Amino acid sequence: MTQPATVAVDVGGTKIRAGSVIDGVLAHVRSAPTPATAGARAVLDTIAEVAAAVIAESSGSRGAESLAESEWRIGIGAAGVIDPETCTVVSATDSLPGWAGTELASELSARTDLPVRAVNDVHAHALGEAVTGASRGARSSLLVAAGTGIGGGFITNGHLLTGRNSAAGHIGHVPSAAAARLDCPCGGTGHVEAIASGPAILNTYQRLVHGDDSPASAPTSAPNSRSGRDGTAPIPANTRELAAAASAGDALAVRAFETGARALGSALGGIVNVLSPEVIVVGGGLAEMDETWWTPLRAAFAAELIPAASGTPLVKAELGQDAALIGAASLWNGEHSQKKETH
Repeated sequence: MTQPATVAVDVGGTKIRAGSVIDGVLAHVRSAPTPATAGARAVLDTIAEVAAAVIAESSGSRGAESLAESEWRIGIGAAGVIDPETCTVVSATDSLPGWAGTELASELSARTDLPVRAVNDVHAHALGEAVTGASRGARSSLLVAAGTGIGGGFITNGHLLTGRNSAAGHIGHVPSAAAARLDCPCGGTGHVEAIASGPAILNTYQRLVHGDDSPASAPTSAPNSRSGRDGTAPIPANTRELAAAASAGDALAVRAFETGARALGSALGGIVNVLSPEVIVVGGGLAEMDETWWTPLRAAFAAELIPAASGTPLVKAELGQDAALIGAASLWNGEHSQKKETH
């Protein structure tokens, strides 16, 4: 083996996923439900258990002597704002109660006797796409994760920029005229996530179904109603059902997706005007949509670019959920790492 082996871990609010990365190859992927309601200690215990299972399976397939336990290390992409220097969870949403303040490196090293490095999960996605995905070879790139929320990660010269407070990349919280007066999950109003995320698009559809085109009256959470426009047809309960409705020709579903896509495209165009990355990579659940979403996204993006930024590629992510694992493993590489601004 030419380099030590890494257990890469992706920690989300519902699932913990891990695999081995040896000589750049991801294998032996395992997953387990995240025991979120049981608290941080239970989550840490589950991470350690899944990591141990990955090591055992890898050692069994390659030979215990060639993959001695002392050669392993752990790379983590985790939900929440993560300080990459201390591997501490600075803040987190309610999807992981008690997660904020967790010291990932010390807690997991105590459980596994292995060294640990960690970043935010979307930041890990950005690194993964830069290593072997859609932005490989680019000197700078912006990864946008569009799904339940809108997040991102900016890579330049192989470094992930995390910012002074380790919170860089919150693309969903830039202002959007299309989201005027809409409540954002962060507690603010008028952010692009409030109109462009999956739940927000579903809310837009519900508003349109009830004949109200005013953003201020949009619901602030996913709709519970199952009554359709004619009183009999059910309203889609999630973004996947809404996508199916759009594909089946539901004009209001198409309009809801177009509204969110245009808002996100405009926001991304503005960000490109500031950062000038070589490529924008779009991942997350919404990126799996068809041209109903992609066409207005690209059009709004292109319309927002200044002439000097014209032609900046906007492409779909290539690695799917494996991106976070590959990116987490790359925390141990010399080429790809994180850079924290101190001024």
